[in-house]
Amino acid sequence: MGESAGRTDVKERDAATVRALLDRYGRTYAQDAGIRLRNTPVPLYRLLVLSLLLSARIRTDTAVAAARALFDAGLGDARRMAESTWRQRVDALGAGGYRRYDERTATQLGDGAELLLQRYRGDLRGLREESGVADRLQRFPGIGPTGADIFLREAQGVWPEFAPYLDRRARDGARRLGLPTSTRALARLVSEEDLPRLAAGLVRAALDAKIADEVRATAAES
Repeated sequence: MGESAGRTDVKERDAATVRALLDRYGRTYAQDAGIRLRNTPVPLYRLLVLSLLLSARIRTDTAVAAARALFDAGLGDARRMAESTWRQRVDALGAGGYRRYDERTATQLGDGAELLLQRYRGDLRGLREESGVADRLQRFPGIGPTGADIFLREAQGVWPEFAPYLDRRARDGARRLGLPTSTRALARLVSEEDLPRLAAGLVRAALDAKIADEVRATAAES
């Protein structure tokens, strides 16, 4: 009886923690960047751009602001990005506050757009159909293992064959929150459609101890 009650208490605690996390920090990074993610070429390309920006050693809010600035400048699809000048890309990144890596990133964005057009006619769904998607994502300039993880964490909502995708950073957040740290156990805590939100929230908790403390305190009060 005691063990059963203990397991029930743990399940209730985990459920309360996840509710607090999703309520407060369950926005995906794509949502923050104004991307309405669907399995169509433009949103998928914008997510690739956002993944590149987020994977640099720069503040998350700066990366998100830079993505919005690029899209506001009309550089939200591969064709327009490829046709833009290097200076236009640098200026858009600067408008978003992304100045530390702006020149290198502007080159990577141009080269990546060209590659996407040449290899997949601007449509990342062609990459989805191939094997080794995470490795193939890393063929795009500026996209390394971290960038591929970011992309697939968010894309699992529209590419469900990759779900549950909870990478090391997300599991670090789970550990900080006192949640299970296995992908399978974490995935059982939410519906499949909420997996991208869970992943984003866990990453935020991994990156900011104050967020983790706030979520745990809120859960304890519920």
